[in-house]
Amino acid sequence: MRVLLVNGSPHKNGCTYTALAEIAKTLNDEGVKAEIYHIGNQPISGCQGCGACSKIGKCIINDKVNEFIEKAKDFDGFIFGSPVHYASASGAISSFLDRAFFAAFMSGHGDIFKHKPGAAVASARRSGTTATLDQLNKYFTISEMPIISGRYWNMVHGHTPDEVQQDLEGMQNMRILARNMAWHLKCQEAGKKAGIEMPKQEEIVFTNFIR
Repeated sequence: MRVLLVNGSPHKNGCTYTALAEIAKTLNDEGVKAEIYHIGNQPISGCQGCGACSKIGKCIINDKVNEFIEKAKDFDGFIFGSPVHYASASGAISSFLDRAFFAAFMSGHGDIFKHKPGAAVASARRSGTTATLDQLNKYFTISEMPIISGRYWNMVHGHTPDEVQQDLEGMQNMRILARNMAWHLKCQEAGKKAGIEMPKQEEIVFTNFIR
């Protein structure tokens, strides 16, 4: 069992990383392998809506999104972490996830995410965390992914990594989130071994509201 934690902050070892590192350590303690993937601090373009991914099997824009899609195939769960920028997720991770989820679906690789548990983590100095979590959770709900929670909203507070470490409740919730993720993955594994089949899939129907 493997979980990929995505650091959507431009700072590789900043506040968001501090939260994700606490989760990764707890996952490892629970027998689940964890890896932190940093999206980097280079510009990440938003989706162009060109549809090329459905023809060539990957996003036409050559940056870390395609690398992530290939990497994600080998993981059983995902945690996306983002700092709060103007009461929402960072522009970089927003563009990154828009393209990653859309390209995976349009290129026929939607199973990368389907039925795999996901969780979102927000890091802020003060506020905007719940709006950020609402935004990030939508990637899971459109992709048939169970959402993993802690005992509170998955957030930490602090202006520096040291201050995040002082957010004892926030850091505790990161550990609770990790244990809940590990438990869910173990339940999925046990279900597969018991012969429980995946949900029946229907052909997707697309509609709009123009008559």
